[in-house]
Amino acid sequence: MELLSPAGSPEALRAAVQCGAGAVYLGWGDFNARRNAKNFTDEEFAGALQYCHQRGVRVFLTLNTLLTDRELPRALETARAACRLGVDAVLVQDWGLFDLLRRALPDLPLHASTQMSLFTTGGANEAAALGCERVVIARECSREDTAAICRGCSAEVEAFIHGALCMCYSGQCAMSALIGGRSGNRGKCAQPCRLPYGFDKKAAGDHPLSLKDSCLAGELGDMAAMGLDCLKLEGRMKRPEYVAVITGIYARLLEEGRSPTPAEQAALEQAFSREGFTDWYWAGRRGPGMFGSRPENAPDPKPLFDAARAAYEKGDRRTVPVDFVCRVSAGAPVTLTVTDDDGHTADLTGPVPEAARNRQITAGEIAQRLGKTGGTAYRCRRTDVTAEDGLSLPASVLNGLRRDALAELDRLRTAVPPRRELPLPAEPEDTCAASEPACTVSVARWEQVTAELLALSPARVYVPLEELAHVDALPPFDGEWCALLPRVWRDRDEPRLREMLSRAQALGVTAAGIGNLGHLPLARDLGLRLYGDYGLNVFNARSLAFLRDRGLDSAAVSFELRFAQIRDMRKPLPTEAIVYGRLPLMITENCLVQNGTGCRLDRQGPEVPGDGPCRQRHFLGDRTGARFPLLPAFGHRTEVQNSKPLYLADRSEWKRLGLAYGRLRFTVESPEECVRVFRAYREGAAPAGEFTRGLYERGVE
Repeated sequence: MELLSPAGSPEALRAAVQCGAGAVYLGWGDFNARRNAKNFTDEEFAGALQYCHQRGVRVFLTLNTLLTDRELPRALETARAACRLGVDAVLVQDWGLFDLLRRALPDLPLHASTQMSLFTTGGANEAAALGCERVVIARECSREDTAAICRGCSAEVEAFIHGALCMCYSGQCAMSALIGGRSGNRGKCAQPCRLPYGFDKKAAGDHPLSLKDSCLAGELGDMAAMGLDCLKLEGRMKRPEYVAVITGIYARLLEEGRSPTPAEQAALEQAFSREGFTDWYWAGRRGPGMFGSRPENAPDPKPLFDAARAAYEKGDRRTVPVDFVCRVSAGAPVTLTVTDDDGHTADLTGPVPEAARNRQITAGEIAQRLGKTGGTAYRCRRTDVTAEDGLSLPASVLNGLRRDALAELDRLRTAVPPRRELPLPAEPEDTCAASEPACTVSVARWEQVTAELLALSPARVYVPLEELAHVDALPPFDGEWCALLPRVWRDRDEPRLREMLSRAQALGVTAAGIGNLGHLPLARDLGLRLYGDYGLNVFNARSLAFLRDRGLDSAAVSFELRFAQIRDMRKPLPTEAIVYGRLPLMITENCLVQNGTGCRLDRQGPEVPGDGPCRQRHFLGDRTGARFPLLPAFGHRTEVQNSKPLYLADRSEWKRLGLAYGRLRFTVESPEECVRVFRAYREGAAPAGEFTRGLYERGVE
């Protein structure tokens, strides 16, 4: 298994390489999910590739943020430059960039970032079929989930095994964006999940969204047995000494095939932890025991970090073993061959040796000269020297041959593989822009669907699939019924989801809401129309074109875009935007109600509507007194909503963006409130209570 270490700076990269990383991932340029890290300048990035490839370490570039139409050409140029320098792979989140790279740089290996929110075999295989060489699965995946994906996925599988756990599924968090204008999907997360919140009260001292760091150091044997390809260590925002400590320990565990000793486990915890570690996601568990916090002024472990820094700064601990073969014969040029274990061979020829006048050269002296590889990335493992008697060869000649041979080996080891560069594909056509959007409606609970609401003639009504499972008949209306597939599920849920979809179809549902790549294998062969939901994070026209080519009939754009960006976006697919409602901040694997008060809903059992604790009104309160409603989500999970609803009824801008649909997203509203809001949008009424304009005017970093 490959050990993949974080490199948030050139010093962290050196620490990772010297301590045993098989590969590193880093940011270069403006488009990576850790824009607050030090990252790399142009010169540093080129030097990093040279340094790593000399030592047999692979380098992965993170281009894993959402990108606007204007940013895509620059991101492509960043990828082109990295490709020419020999980067080993690029991690991608944005579907538009993914499609652009596949077309313009078809030989550049691409990895599906964890920001793509992939956690099922079907989703992983979709990414593989599209051309991803590797899939980075969600941190929430259990041992069972990971083993199933490893068995069933044709691409390589990578998993996070140590470091920070986000509360929300990666790629689905809008909390930092909506609260502070700093988007996690754009690499600027402000980590609001680490702040205190109160359950059903104003925040005091509890941290119900702050997970402990993951530590799976004792599970490496299981991971090897299931065929996991890459073990990822989190920490591009951490100090180089932290990278050195965790990389060194995991490298030893892999090399020696064992679990950590108590001393190693203690060192991992000293390097960084939040009141200890957790392995509960891996074990298939959830609950309050996973959570912990860390004081902002917590001191670094100085003795541990000093020792780590001294180790990776002292000389070169990561050298490549090489073998020398030298032949010195009368009347023939000296020959020197150097080989490494990766199949590279450098052959050099020197001058013809002269007859010795005073002292002849010996095989032992030649071997000693060849062994002086200090200051390089190599160490002499073996020498095979033949030297005839009576010959003389200056030391400078031998030293020069050794230097030139190792320089040639450098060239071979750092050579850039041949890769095609094709022209920039044409811009998508703007064929589906609408003059004015029709209103669609999504509900969280079936009781929000009333005859009065349907009488207002929404173009579509989106209903969660699990809600439809308990509906006996769908009332007729002029629009279309659409089943919203769960945002998060697992392989084991899919037989039941297929049954629920078939039943919904029999009731009269004609479309499915697609919010994840893994939804496609569930729904596309049923004859349903496929409508892209906000979970797909559509940020540009190329993403719309990509989804059109996957068979989607429309798609919702990200609510992190500004009005102007939506307006200027070409629309090769009918486009939808949320124009009313409490926007979703998080989708969490933990049930926050279970953690806060306890509830009895079986996560493996059916999703039964009723009055259980998960379906009653609950909220998280922050330090200002804002209340963030908690909605139950499929699989006994939680969706955290914004404290104020988005309200645009009194604004006309959203009607002039070329949208085909504007969605009214009802969450905690009563049936009567749903009808009042719909009428307000018909009439252009002013807001009646607290509201937000969302990010459509102010945008995000």
